[in-house]
Amino acid sequence: MKARIQKQIEFILEIDKLKHILRQSYLLQNLRRENSAEHSWQLALMAMVLAEYSDESIDLLHVIRMALVHDIVEIDAGDTYCYGDQSDKSQKEQAAAERLYGLLPDDQAKELHALWMEFETRETPEARFAAALDRLMPLLLNYHTQGQSWLEHGVRKDQVLERNCHIAEGSKELWDYAETLIQDAVKKGFLLE
Repeated sequence: MKARIQKQIEFILEIDKLKHILRQSYLLQNLRRENSAEHSWQLALMAMVLAEYSDESIDLLHVIRMALVHDIVEIDAGDTYCYGDQSDKSQKEQAAAERLYGLLPDDQAKELHALWMEFETRETPEARFAAALDRLMPLLLNYHTQGQSWLEHGVRKDQVLERNCHIAEGSKELWDYAETLIQDAVKKGFLLE
């Protein structure tokens, strides 16, 4: 049996791989796509800055913790493009969660796995708000890069509305803001009608 600290260090070293998982959203400078570690970090900061827009009372630290662990599964499962085929995403991510969080001592493995599941199911105010931010961030990047990723993939307005409408479950005000950006993106040719 490995010592507790050895398991924790192995997990920390394993999650370094998240820095190499590229997402479809481009950084604002359009030089490259963001990676999943950058996305998780920015999501945690978004939670701090935008917490006042949650429709329900939330435990901010809990939201931040979810934001930091929600995409670790992408180390094994990869990043599934949100406007692409999602058919085997859940299966891949569940297997990844079991392996990756399972690297930790049992108590921490259960805790991080539970945070990930909470995020996925969106049944708590914290999870709904974290998920809202998770959808808002790529939308912001797409809009502010003149739809670069949307246009590359031929994404249409109805797809963006359908995929992102659950932002309203965590924050009606952020959803109103997102809808305004979506409408403007269509007008400016960043997003197909």
